[in-house]
Amino acid sequence: MSQEKIDIKDVTPKQFNPKTHKSSSDRFNPSSGIYVRQSKGTFQKLRRYGAWFLLALFILTPWISFGDRQAILLDIGNQQFSFFGTTLFPQDLTLLALLFVIAAFGLFFITTFLGRVWCGYLCPQTVWTFMYIWFEEKLEGSANKRRKQDQMKKTPNLLLRKTLKHLAWITIAIATGITFVGYFVPVKELVVDFFTFNSDFLPAFWVLFFAGCTYGNAGWMRSIVCLHMCPYARFQSAMFDKDTYIVGYDPKRGEARGPRSRKKDPKELGLGDCIDCNLCVQVCPTGIDIRDGLQYECINCGACIDACNETMDKMKYDKNLISYTTEHKLAGHKTHVLRPKLIGYGVVMLLMIGLFITQIATVEPMGLDVLRDRNQLARISSSGLIENTYTLKIINKTQQTQEYDLNVTGIDNLTWYGSQRVNVKAGEVLSLPISLGASEAELNKTITTIEFEITNSDGQVIKAESRFFKKL
Repeated sequence: MSQEKIDIKDVTPKQFNPKTHKSSSDRFNPSSGIYVRQSKGTFQKLRRYGAWFLLALFILTPWISFGDRQAILLDIGNQQFSFFGTTLFPQDLTLLALLFVIAAFGLFFITTFLGRVWCGYLCPQTVWTFMYIWFEEKLEGSANKRRKQDQMKKTPNLLLRKTLKHLAWITIAIATGITFVGYFVPVKELVVDFFTFNSDFLPAFWVLFFAGCTYGNAGWMRSIVCLHMCPYARFQSAMFDKDTYIVGYDPKRGEARGPRSRKKDPKELGLGDCIDCNLCVQVCPTGIDIRDGLQYECINCGACIDACNETMDKMKYDKNLISYTTEHKLAGHKTHVLRPKLIGYGVVMLLMIGLFITQIATVEPMGLDVLRDRNQLARISSSGLIENTYTLKIINKTQQTQEYDLNVTGIDNLTWYGSQRVNVKAGEVLSLPISLGASEAELNKTITTIEFEITNSDGQVIKAESRFFKKL
């Protein structure tokens, strides 16, 4: 057995604990506060604009109407999913499964290629956390000011600002809860009922539940969710390789670290380009030091890149001491973008997208199920015909009332008892009881296969098979 051991380096940063007024080495302890410093730069603008776009999409989507109803509504109570002009029912939920598969392989593909950019730019935990931090900065001040204030005795002015901050957080949390539940309950009714205290128990409960989760996760837990609760950080290593783009520090260029005058040549001082300003740590939402190498807590948000580039500008050094790079590049090797694992994820994702589009395009605008009367297989009618009874379940998947013509084939000279033309409202499942009668001479078998048909105004036909019993 090999006796070689992997060198282990303690990368736990020293952090200030406002309760003890001493530095703490346990950054996994929730009491060790992380005061995130504001960072400006290219990647933070990209993250901010992307976050605002997704937030606007999330908030406005439930308010979009199509015809006389909400365009996108996951109506679990009625087991319907309305998507603009189409209504999907439980039998169509293979589409939802495909959508989840596409999302999974999309995440695998992006992670293999660009690392944890989902976490840094698109994850709701990150988006809401940075939003809450923005209110914190506006009402309580910069990170250093907040750190000092938390060590001091609370003044009326500070208590007022903290109260306003929490009111802003709670407002965002409630708006988030209402918006999320608004995808499952008609949002216009939900808003009116919630604020007039007329809401049913379940919608009100879920609004408050998701509001509480938002307030707790983004306001208080923040990086704890990423470090302790999110499984993604734990299994991402299965998708990483040395050609995956990560946020990385170039030690060959940066070491040895040390402060110096802007006018001094670092080579004469025996120093690298890193001036050890520690800004990369101060702007990190998870509190790590990227200079210690790749760590699973890094969410690839690029805040440390922008902070370091700002410092490099001031020092008149080249940018990208910290950058989006790969382990191969940091080691002086060539980065291979196209590789089997990445191509595999991409091919599967494209296949799933193609299958999803095909299924969406072939979703029928109507549906038909046939239920036989199981209490009595057959009976003799007053006219002497053998009669079987059925219940037709006619599904209108469109957003308009539809008229359907009904027919049955498989037995000659069948007598239809009931209406053969029906109107079905948008998104409705109509239960239609009918009976069929046939003379014994037309029945050559004890059990005969028949087919029910419904035809819409566009001439589209849906069929459903059933059985006609001769024996009583």
